[in-house]
Amino acid sequence: MAVPLTVYLLVASKLLLAEVKCDSINFYNIRPPVDATPYPNSFKCFTCEQASDNYSCNRWAEDKWCPQNTQYCMTMHHFGRHGKTKFVTKRCASFNDCRLSGCRHHGNAHHTECVSCCEGMVCNVELPTNHTNAVFMRIRDFSSAATRSSIWTRLFLLTSALVALLPL
Repeated sequence: MAVPLTVYLLVASKLLLAEVKCDSINFYNIRPPVDATPYPNSFKCFTCEQASDNYSCNRWAEDKWCPQNTQYCMTMHHFGRHGKTKFVTKRCASFNDCRLSGCRHHGNAHHTECVSCCEGMVCNVELPTNHTNAVFMRIRDFSSAATRSSIWTRLFLLTSALVALLPL
């Protein structure tokens, strides 16, 4: 009787440890908050101040609503010559803050700083590492183009349907 109980406890502890392991956290699958929002169109960002790496920042990010005077999430990544992260800072940001997007090399300090901004609920998951991903990503930049494309697509489909109904 003692052997099956021991086996059971061993298996249960393995399953519990696998479930609790931090490395399996999916930061892309963040559910929107259920509680009431403080103001219309409010949002949250990953927030940390000089965290040792991206995982630590996202894992221990403070869960609070961004102030009303901000519209974006900002990520600042400082790293050395060989790409090793020195520190990561993430916060809520205004449009003017996001004008700093891009990468700058600080020769005297022997490090590079890359800054990116994004729009949306906890959108600042990743780290900017070069000029390709250190950008200011705004939803409005894409939605207006998508809307125009969507209108033309609908117009084409409607015209095609009407032409198909015409007697030959």
